[in-house]
Amino acid sequence: MYQDKKSEHTLTLSKREMKDYGYKVIDIVVEHFATQHSKKPVSSGTRKEMDTIFQEDIPEKATAANEVLAHVVEKVLQQSNFLSHPKSFGFVPGPSNYISVMADTLATGFNIFSGGWAASPAASELEIVTINWLLKLFRFPTKKGGGIFTSGGSIANLTALVAARRHKCGDDFSKAIIYMSDQTHSSNIKAIRIIGFKRNQVRIIPTDMDFKISLNKLKSNIAKDRLNGNFPFCIIASAGTTNTGTVDPLEEISKICKVEKMWFHVDGAYGAAAILSKNGSQILNGIQYADSLTMDPHKWLFQPYEMGCLLVRNHKWLSNAFSEKPEYLRAFEGNESEINFYDHGLQLTRHFRALKLYMSLKIFGLNSFKKAIDYSIELTEEVEQLLRESPNIEVISSASLAIINFRYNPIHLKLSEKKLDALNQEISKQIVASREALLVTTILLGQVVLRMCLINPRTTLKDVKDTLSLCHSYAQEILK
Repeated sequence: MYQDKKSEHTLTLSKREMKDYGYKVIDIVVEHFATQHSKKPVSSGTRKEMDTIFQEDIPEKATAANEVLAHVVEKVLQQSNFLSHPKSFGFVPGPSNYISVMADTLATGFNIFSGGWAASPAASELEIVTINWLLKLFRFPTKKGGGIFTSGGSIANLTALVAARRHKCGDDFSKAIIYMSDQTHSSNIKAIRIIGFKRNQVRIIPTDMDFKISLNKLKSNIAKDRLNGNFPFCIIASAGTTNTGTVDPLEEISKICKVEKMWFHVDGAYGAAAILSKNGSQILNGIQYADSLTMDPHKWLFQPYEMGCLLVRNHKWLSNAFSEKPEYLRAFEGNESEINFYDHGLQLTRHFRALKLYMSLKIFGLNSFKKAIDYSIELTEEVEQLLRESPNIEVISSASLAIINFRYNPIHLKLSEKKLDALNQEISKQIVASREALLVTTILLGQVVLRMCLINPRTTLKDVKDTLSLCHSYAQEILK
C-alpha cells in the first residue's frame, strides 16, 4: 500500500487506500464469523514464545500496511482463544454478533465521544433510550431510574458500591458492613477493597446445598453486627453465579433490605439476561426491587467486549456520587434532561457503547434474543439428561441458567476423592492442550469438577457430545 510522503505527518491514507485496506479487514472478520466452527477454540503460548514473536524496538519508520495486517492476522489473532467458538465452554463465553461488531466499527471510525451531551447529543440520547429499554425489562422505575454502560461487570459493581456508600453512609463508612455469599463474584471483593473498605467490614455468608446464600445465617450476621454497634448497609445478591448459574432468593433478600433499611445490590452480570427466557421472570423474581443491578450485555446479550451495564432505581444516586464540575466543563452543562454520562460514572472520556446494543436490537429484534437465551437454557437441560444417563459421569450441580457442573466418576471403579480430583483436573488439562475445546474446572463442595457454560446460541448438542467423547477418551488413557 502506497503512502504519500507529504501525508506522513497527518497520519492519513488516500480514499482508495482506505477502502482497499478496510475491505481486507472486513473480509477477514466475515471469514472468521463464517468459519470459526471449523477452527480450534484454544490457543497457547509461553511468555518466551510470545517475546520471540513480538519483542522489537519501537519502529521509527513506516511498514507497509498490508504487511502489518498479515502479521497481526497470523501472529496475534491466531494466538488468542476464540471465546465466540461453539466449543468454548469455559468461564463465560463471549458469543458476540456481527451487527454489533459493525456498530463498534462505526462508533470507533467516527471516534464518538460519549461522555457528555454537548459533544454528542445523539450518542447520549441512544444511551438513554437503551438504558430505558433495560429498565423496563427489569421492571425498574423509568421516570426516576437510570443507569450507565460500563466496560464490564467489574466496573458496574464498583460504580454501584460507590453510589451505595455515598447514599447510605455519606463520608463516614468506618462501621459500615457489606454482606455477600461465598459464591459472589470476586469483582465485588475487588471493588470493596478499591473503595476503601477493610477486610473486617465484609461478611461472607455460607451457601446451602443449592449454592444459594443462607438467609438464616445472613439474618444472624446482620443482627450480631447491629448488637456490636456496626452499620449493616448493603447486601450483594447474585443473579446467576459464575460457578453454577445459581440465583439467590432475591425476593426474600429484598424484604430483609427493606426492613433493615439496607442497600440491595444484585450482581446479575452473568444471569440477569435470563429475564428474557420463558421462565426468567419467575427465576429472577425480586430483581425488580434491587436498588442497583449489574448486567453484562457482552455475555448473554451477545455483544462484543467491552459492554457492562449498571441500572439504578434513582439516577440521582449516580450523579450524587460521581458529579464533578471542573471549570473546563462549565460551558457544556445543559438542562437536567440532557444527561452527561461522565456525571454518572468513573469515566470522563467514554466509548459509544450504546450503539452496538441499539443496532443489534433494532436489526434482530428482541424476540431473536429471547429465542437465543431459551435455546441455551434448553440445551443445557438436555445436556444434563445426557450426563445423568452415563455410568461414568456424576452431575454435581444441575443445569441452571445454561451452566452445569459434573465430574468424570466411573461408578464401577470407586475412586477416592483425591484420585477423582486429579483425574478431572487432568481431563481438563488434556482437552485444553488438544485445543479442541475450552473446558476448565472449578471447585464445588470441595471437589474438582468440570464446568460447562453454554450461552453461545451457535453451540449444538453435537459440539457437547464430541467434547464429552474427548473426556471419555482421555479418562481411559489416564486410568490405564
